[in-house]
Amino acid sequence: MKFLFKPIRIIFLFWPGLLILMSGSPVFISGCSCKKDLPATDSVKLYFFDGDFRKAAKLIDKLESESDKKNAREFEIFRAKMERIRLDFSKTASEIREELRPWFPGLTDEQMEAWEKSKALEVKIIDGEKRYFKNAVPNLFRLDPAARAAKVKKGDSSPGPLQIFRLQDITELITDYNKGTNLIQKKYNFKIDFTIALKPDAIPEGKTVKCWMPFPKYSPPRQDSVTLSEANRDFIVADKTAPQRSLFMEGITRKDKSLVFSYSAEFRTSPEYREIKPELVQPYDTASAVYKEHTKERPPHIVFSERIKNLANKITGGEINPYLKVRKIYYWIDENIPWASALEYSTFESIPEYVLENRHGDCGMQTLLFMSLARASGIPCKWQSGWMLHPGEVNLHDWCEVYYEGIGWVPLDISFSLQDSDNIQVKEFYITGIDGYRLIINDDFSREFTPVKKFFRSEPVDFQRGELEWEGGNIYFDKWSYHMKVTYHDEKK
Repeated sequence: MKFLFKPIRIIFLFWPGLLILMSGSPVFISGCSCKKDLPATDSVKLYFFDGDFRKAAKLIDKLESESDKKNAREFEIFRAKMERIRLDFSKTASEIREELRPWFPGLTDEQMEAWEKSKALEVKIIDGEKRYFKNAVPNLFRLDPAARAAKVKKGDSSPGPLQIFRLQDITELITDYNKGTNLIQKKYNFKIDFTIALKPDAIPEGKTVKCWMPFPKYSPPRQDSVTLSEANRDFIVADKTAPQRSLFMEGITRKDKSLVFSYSAEFRTSPEYREIKPELVQPYDTASAVYKEHTKERPPHIVFSERIKNLANKITGGEINPYLKVRKIYYWIDENIPWASALEYSTFESIPEYVLENRHGDCGMQTLLFMSLARASGIPCKWQSGWMLHPGEVNLHDWCEVYYEGIGWVPLDISFSLQDSDNIQVKEFYITGIDGYRLIINDDFSREFTPVKKFFRSEPVDFQRGELEWEGGNIYFDKWSYHMKVTYHDEKK
């Protein structure tokens, strides 16, 4: 075996029967002769992590033809991940250069390589070819100071509409709060029309397609009065306590026709803000069920690795007050982990480790990192997600809640970040508050649906777009579309 020696940060990833060395992404020497000496399933794993997808797929075909049934689920997941990674890394170097031409007409190979080395331009070797993340260019402007400066030079430097609306909204909320208003009493009423459309002939004619659609949770005090007003098929709505709440339907495919699933629902939301005085936060009852459940690891994405534990200790710096710990972690992520468009979650082995290695992440990735650092610091916290409903900015979104003894659960949105304000309450609003423009679907991540889904999910962590499958397997996002129309009623009553 040949080794390549260079200074790297080593992470140990254990898989049954296999030890893989990783540095952000796996480090191997292509063509390593050790593969032929490994058990066949371990060779599949090595090919996969080495980016040799064709070899991995060929070996899986061989093993399946030899009736290797005990590893069928594992092979299903490997096939799905390879397909999804190819879709994520769908652009060539020439396509990336063309996208960058307006800002960098004289772009050199050296500059491209520098961006790749810094991980500001996300690239992966697949079957010996460089492939770039489909959103690599927008992310480059978010992550690289020189690229961002080039964009500013072209006049693209003004705050976006969401930033402007968000600052105005929470400034008004803090003003109301300081006048004595309990923000939970402010009620926003919404109607949503959610639709999933399977592409014509994506699945053979006459086949039953199962569909799980995200459905509003009953989550007082911030979301209640949930009513289903219309559905285009027979349905099953998961219990209101379901951690990832769905509305389930079935439909039969017809030739040349799109298969459509839809429903309409109404619900009511409220903003929330807690002004926490550190001295009033009580010590945790570490024997309580709430504490035990919400400070534990949840592999593979909440794991107290040495890197997580050491970073948590470094950030909190010996602080013992829970709120001040949370505040330190929030500030550290805000300063060190910028938001960037993300790869599909289903393709990651550990999202927080990826975020720390690459120094960026989207809302859910930042949230999982926050939760990992907080739980490793003895702070109970739990996932929450769904959609953001800000006018003109409706989109998927993730955040979380932190538990303080004697106070209860308090919302925290790490990706909405510290606000550009001299008012400390406004600046730190999202450390202990949340606006009312939220649709809550999930109070946890990676939980079973009602009824249970058979095949590997398109999104095994979060649940905001929906999930489809048929007897032949999961139906991935590229085979169908989703859309949510939001109607605002009697806002801010």
